[in-house]
Amino acid sequence: MNLDKLKIAMQYALPKHAVSRLVGKLAAAEAGALTTKLIKLFIKQYKIDMSEALHEDPAHYKTFNEFFTRPLKPGIRPLAEESDILAHPVDGAISQLGDVVDGQIIQAKGHNYSLQTLLGGKEEDVAPYVGGKFATIYLAPKDYHRIHMPVDGTLRKMIYVPGDLFSVNPLTAQNVPNLFARNERVVAIFDTEIGPLSMVLVGATIVASIETIWAGTVTPPAGRDVFTWTYPAEGDNAITLKKGEEMGRFKLGSTVILAWGANKAEFLDGQNPETVTRMGTPFAKIAE
Repeated sequence: MNLDKLKIAMQYALPKHAVSRLVGKLAAAEAGALTTKLIKLFIKQYKIDMSEALHEDPAHYKTFNEFFTRPLKPGIRPLAEESDILAHPVDGAISQLGDVVDGQIIQAKGHNYSLQTLLGGKEEDVAPYVGGKFATIYLAPKDYHRIHMPVDGTLRKMIYVPGDLFSVNPLTAQNVPNLFARNERVVAIFDTEIGPLSMVLVGATIVASIETIWAGTVTPPAGRDVFTWTYPAEGDNAITLKKGEEMGRFKLGSTVILAWGANKAEFLDGQNPETVTRMGTPFAKIAE
């Protein structure tokens, strides 16, 4: 067995939820000098550019989670403010992007999977994206881990889908069928000027939690049930976010998947698998 096959086999065997919850507790612990040492080791291992961080000194962070979700200095990620441009929602790298074909989207070469399953299984939730576009962006451990809006939007629905916690790195995406549609995830559906926009925050091995700015840490009771919350389109309780505003964050790295409807927006030239992304830069152009 070669090394790659061994890595995949170990993921199937690993008690991923138990390991992830344990890591989550450790990442939330205030361990003083030990926390600072761990952060310094992480910075060195992954060659993290702390000059971009609002707080450059590793000792500033009381927990590993505070460091991992660190804010950036103001203005370090200029926003594409043109009204007809969708901005990149995260720092990362494009895994796949393209058309939604027969309800399927691409995971990796030779691996497609159901968008309906990804969004929680209801036909009504996937219908707006038939013939539309999708993009999958992978966040590596070194990346900035806050997620921002690519366009102005009003939140209409949040769906929590329980699942596994496989790694979402490129090797796993190439070898584990239906990876993103089998992992734990949070789906946020927004009303926008390009129609419904889905932003799917996918969990992964040792991802301690997924947060949104309106619900905090999304942790429904353990089990196999899908949970859905709906939100008003207008009024005092409506949740409306501007392009570039933070909508969520990962405590440890993962993947964001976007989907929008047919003939609504087209990817700009230069947006291809493996393209490095920076939050706020131009991503797609809204159709006239």
